Amino acid sequence: MAKQQQNSSMASNDPDLPDPSGDPQPGDLIEIFRPAYQHWALYLGDGYIINLTPVDESHTAAMSSVKSVFSRKAVVRMQLLKEVVGSDSYRVNNKYDHNHTPLPICEIIQRAQVLIGQEVSYDLLGSNCEHFVTLLRYGEGVSEQATRAIGAISLVSAAASAFSVLGLINTRSRNRPF
Repeated sequence: MAKQQQNSSMASNDPDLPDPSGDPQPGDLIEIFRPAYQHWALYLGDGYIINLTPVDESHTAAMSSVKSVFSRKAVVRMQLLKEVVGSDSYRVNNKYDHNHTPLPICEIIQRAQVLIGQEVSYDLLGSNCEHFVTLLRYGEGVSEQATRAIGAISLVSAAASAFSVLGLINTRSRNRPF
């Protein structure tokens, strides 16, 4: 608990991040800060969360593995928050509440419990851990991480196309006989 509060105060110093609401309550979104990405979970209560983990990894390895980001399948697991967080930091982050209405808490928890142990499709851009928990909380899967990644991919693709076209134009102009 002290770790979460410490991390919350660290996170609240960043003006771009929503102000965390303290101790997690059932139905809250939990953002876990991994070294290269953010993992998302939904708080169930009594120290437990529900989250997605890779199918082909042990519980322990799945918690901090970057491989989880590239997996195509995931398993819905109920785990202790402190075990999933490990040495990473986390915070309560219901950042979509301003434009999405949370479902009733009993419905969120009920929907989550039905999925425990199920294998689901996983796609970093279209069906990731953030999509999963927001679908449980709001009835709609949302992921700013995925939106940013798609934007970055689009920018790189556009730049590559522009360089390709410029290279083609430059090649044509050098090949002219006059």
